[in-house]
Amino acid sequence: MKEERFKKNLYAVIFSFFFLCSTSDLLLPRSPLAILTGGRWDLLQPSIGISAMHMQLLHNNKVVIFDRTDYGPSNLSLPSQTCRNATVFDCSAHSLLYDVASNTFRPLTLQSDTWCSSGSLNASGSLIQTGGYGVGERAIRIFTPCEGVSCDWVENRAYLSSRRWYSTNQILPDGRIIIFGGRRAFTYEFYPKNPGKSVFYLRFLAETRDPNEENNLYPFLHLLPDGNLFIFANRRSILFDFVNHRIVKEFPEIPGGDKRNYPSTGSSVLLPLFLTGENNRSKVSAEVLVCGGAPPGAFLKAARTIPKIFVGASRTCGRLKVADSNPIWVMEQMPSPRVMPDMLLLPNGDVLIINGAANGTAGWEDATNAVLNPILYLPNEPDPTRRFEILAPTRIPRMYHSASLLLSDGRVLIGGSNPHRNYNFTARQYPTELSLQAYLPRYLDPQYARVRPSVLTVELAGNMMYGKSFAVTFVIPAFGMFDGGVSVRLVAPPFSTHSTAMNQRLLVLRVRRVAQLSAFAYKADVDGPTNSYVAPPGYYMMFVVHRGIPSEAVWVKL
Repeated sequence: MKEERFKKNLYAVIFSFFFLCSTSDLLLPRSPLAILTGGRWDLLQPSIGISAMHMQLLHNNKVVIFDRTDYGPSNLSLPSQTCRNATVFDCSAHSLLYDVASNTFRPLTLQSDTWCSSGSLNASGSLIQTGGYGVGERAIRIFTPCEGVSCDWVENRAYLSSRRWYSTNQILPDGRIIIFGGRRAFTYEFYPKNPGKSVFYLRFLAETRDPNEENNLYPFLHLLPDGNLFIFANRRSILFDFVNHRIVKEFPEIPGGDKRNYPSTGSSVLLPLFLTGENNRSKVSAEVLVCGGAPPGAFLKAARTIPKIFVGASRTCGRLKVADSNPIWVMEQMPSPRVMPDMLLLPNGDVLIINGAANGTAGWEDATNAVLNPILYLPNEPDPTRRFEILAPTRIPRMYHSASLLLSDGRVLIGGSNPHRNYNFTARQYPTELSLQAYLPRYLDPQYARVRPSVLTVELAGNMMYGKSFAVTFVIPAFGMFDGGVSVRLVAPPFSTHSTAMNQRLLVLRVRRVAQLSAFAYKADVDGPTNSYVAPPGYYMMFVVHRGIPSEAVWVKL
């Protein structure tokens, strides 16, 4: 009876809210009621046959998904011809290609172990996938998108100069990819290989490794507008000149004592870069956000004590304006503690914090108390006490070895979770998870349909040039609802694994003018990205955002 009464009261509150609100107020809600209206969840596939440990969205709106080859047989079979003619671990697939539009998938063939590997799209849109475990630790695997069913992995098992397991990748302004760190790999290298010397030592990686716990794997890498790399590992961070192989400066340690990298896994994003002022890359402000993690010793208590002790995770976030003359971390508190969070930039500039646990660390059976509610972080909210919103919960825990990414239609794809040595479908509380979900942020709610832009054309979409202007035409469905304010944004699709969204970035472009073409159609004249320091070459999702509501993206190539 109490539960029924609670539900009735809850529905009454929601009904009253929408009844009392003006129908002309179509900005996204910023109130405590957002806890009750925080998006919704769809189950796309009850099982895709593998656990989505790694994911990458391609420019043809298909997603490469894979786990590892030493789990044992998966629940997705390889075609019989592939199994007969290829050297594979078993006749089951450990990788697949998911078609977003049709909600279907087909198996792909891996020939070396991708366990805890890394990746990046290159300038032409191919996935360059690096490292892994065993015979895969020095491998390069390339997946080039195609419209048919012929494309599959191409592998070179001996390409890398060093073992790369738990490393991080970042595409660079010249189109190369830097492959950074890894377990007992205090070095970095490039793809394609550097002429002459191919691998470079960096003492910072050795210094940030904690004895017995590490806490510096999958370091956070962000390419900054000045052309240098921001690198964060454990609690320390540096500004790194990868051209001259030198540390430009070291930033203050993030306060509080919590560890932030694997296995005390937190997450990080480079907050949106605003190119709306003068076309001068040195004046583009860059700010990094780091959230979640675990206290010192948390991994040892979870992994090496009997019975296991699951320490409460970190609930803090730190923001750092990296271009300040005297940068300092500004600390904030999430509504709840979280380890192994994913952090994704949404097209409206908000940050989605999703997946993970409230206790423990990354590792096999080393965490408990799954956090089912995503959190929305509002980086531009002036009141720090109102920057976090609790969103609608999922029913499926996403723990160790889960992943998520932004799709071009504005949804968020979520999969994976396998905190076990092998596939284990009967484990309690957290069995191996093979399902695939979509989270629909609040901006996709039907009530915003009449102000949601639809892009008609993008000038030079297939060959956008640095420093050049272009035109975007779009429509607003409701007559008279366009308020003159529109934003055009580019989002780079990240490679997602282990709470690390490699290569993720969002650019807010300068809109010079907007002209009305008809009752519903408009044309925006937009300045493209200034250079490859702010926007490395490759494919981007271009969103038009009106009143905080993004359009479906159009793919453009720089």
